[in-house]
Amino acid sequence: MAQRPAESGELTSMGLTGTPFILFVCVLALAALAGVIWVAPRAARRVPARVGLLLVSQVLLLAALLTVANAYFAFYGSWGDLLGMSGAGGGGTGDPVGPHARAASASTGPDPLLVPTHDAFVDGHQLPAKDGRLEAVTIHGARSGITALAYVYLPPQYFQDRTRRFPVTLALTGYPGNAQNLVTRLRLPQTAAQEIAARRLKPMIFVMMRPMLTPPRDTECTDVPNGPLAETFFARDLPAAVETAYRTVPAPTGWSAMGDSTGGYCALKLAMRHSDRFAAAISLSGYYKALRDITTGDLYGGSPAYRNENDLDWRLRHRPAPPVDVLVTTSKVGEKDYQATMRFIALARSPMRVASITLPTGGHHFSVWNRELTPALRWLNGRLGV
Repeated sequence: MAQRPAESGELTSMGLTGTPFILFVCVLALAALAGVIWVAPRAARRVPARVGLLLVSQVLLLAALLTVANAYFAFYGSWGDLLGMSGAGGGGTGDPVGPHARAASASTGPDPLLVPTHDAFVDGHQLPAKDGRLEAVTIHGARSGITALAYVYLPPQYFQDRTRRFPVTLALTGYPGNAQNLVTRLRLPQTAAQEIAARRLKPMIFVMMRPMLTPPRDTECTDVPNGPLAETFFARDLPAAVETAYRTVPAPTGWSAMGDSTGGYCALKLAMRHSDRFAAAISLSGYYKALRDITTGDLYGGSPAYRNENDLDWRLRHRPAPPVDVLVTTSKVGEKDYQATMRFIALARSPMRVASITLPTGGHHFSVWNRELTPALRWLNGRLGV
């Protein structure tokens, strides 16, 4: 399997996902293990020394496993992500390129909402021209004050007819995740290109992001009191920015949201709470309310009422059903959200419409979501305006 180019050009550095760093940690772990095997018999009577060696070797082995897993799944793309110092919230070089950037630097007017950005990942994963184009952009949230990196897939038809407008789907991966997973693991743009070529999916734009806008905090796409305004960013700032830069179909008929795991919950919540913006949503193994843990902190400022407003089951019981179409997926065996998904489906009522994909066996991972993606995109085809 070819090595995936990491964010910010880290393959040639000691970055978190760079090959040199991964090899360094693995070599340290192996050396520590070899040291235990060689030294332990010679330190038979020195119990503290033996215990210390064992602890060091175990810590280094765990670090090696976590480093390899992180590089494969792209949970954290850089040291800034891991330590909470990544200002762009998604990696990338952050170097603006193209006419948008040049105009911005020469202008004394307001900063642009969306700026084309050079990103090493895009350089290594560009699509054939017949399948469209992958771009990296930096989105500046005028209302939320959040700046984040996004990957944008443009279908080939976007360049063939300069007067045509296209529907937009916001695609979100899980937490902590990385938007790169939507390209390398879910293969969203590649699958969309195949379906568009076969005329089973209308040409559309996909804006691919992760829900973690202010790493390492997990906001669950919520406007946190005295904290990040993640919901405002996704529901208001991002659409406004995309509409200024691309030819898009107006909301709500031209917009949808989709995602896996945390991204699935976010997609459903955005559609249900902002039906004036999103007409449809796809949730691949998503859930229906956010739990509080060390990654989220208090998302609702101690308010039970605000917590309820973000509980999708509670909304179906106590609020008017929104005029949106949603698709949810689960597995009878291997997916812990099966019962919750059945309950959500049972609670739905008109004008909201719920479709579902239920696999006999599956799990909470990309191999399952790959199986569900093609039928999910075909379902989406009839839900968005041209």
